[in-house]
Amino acid sequence: MSQSSEQTRPFAVVTGASTGIGLELARRFAAGGYDLLVAAEDERIGAVPAELAGEGAHVEAVQVDLATAEGVERLWTTATAGGRQVDAVALHAGVGVGGEFVDTDLADELRMIDLNVVSYVHLAKLAARPMAQRGSGELLFTSSLAARVPAPYQAVYGATKAFVQSLAQSLRQELDQRGVTVTAFLPGPTDTEFFERAGMEDTKMANTRMKDDPATVAEQAFKALRKGRDHVVTGSLGTKLQGATANLVPNAPLAKAQGKLAEPGSAD
Repeated sequence: MSQSSEQTRPFAVVTGASTGIGLELARRFAAGGYDLLVAAEDERIGAVPAELAGEGAHVEAVQVDLATAEGVERLWTTATAGGRQVDAVALHAGVGVGGEFVDTDLADELRMIDLNVVSYVHLAKLAARPMAQRGSGELLFTSSLAARVPAPYQAVYGATKAFVQSLAQSLRQELDQRGVTVTAFLPGPTDTEFFERAGMEDTKMANTRMKDDPATVAEQAFKALRKGRDHVVTGSLGTKLQGATANLVPNAPLAKAQGKLAEPGSAD
């Protein structure tokens, strides 16, 4: 499919873009020359176009629940309205659930799987097919350092991010020969609303002063995408060192260390 004659700038979709890393990703795309469709479940997404007005991009917003198939389809219908070509998709929307596995709510975790896993497969399928057909496109997947290490007290969340990491790396191999770039980025603890939403406010991980700046994380992720990199650990030097050593340290001490950081009631 060729670009519409009215579409003079590349067009990107960014999910989970109302706050935090997602909002900063949208800012980077806008500053990088893309027009945008930003999406999130909460009503704050409606304020994002005005917030990004100074970047010179045309920005639209849609409030949509991507934990449902209907929400993903509605997002894609909006993105491609009028035959518009989607040049890049940042699959960022996600949520965490913290706590001991035997105590956490099953419904919360199944909804997390719907958002963190099922919606990624669904949206990536919708985006990858036309990209592969025309021989160009970019997909940016938000993974996590939790994908590389055992994640006690975030067991299902860590598993969802391991899925995303595997999916992104596999699709990269499939789509590279079709002209489509696939990049994953792996942030560590970042100064966002993640811990509050995950019910992890009272953990050492949530209360550390060493959380990364979401703007820095987003900038590094965007640069990695534009450079065509396979993946990147984003954030501070300390976070990058954690990523570098994750594959060198046995699982048992890693699990113990991560458990102490994420254990409920361990903030003091």
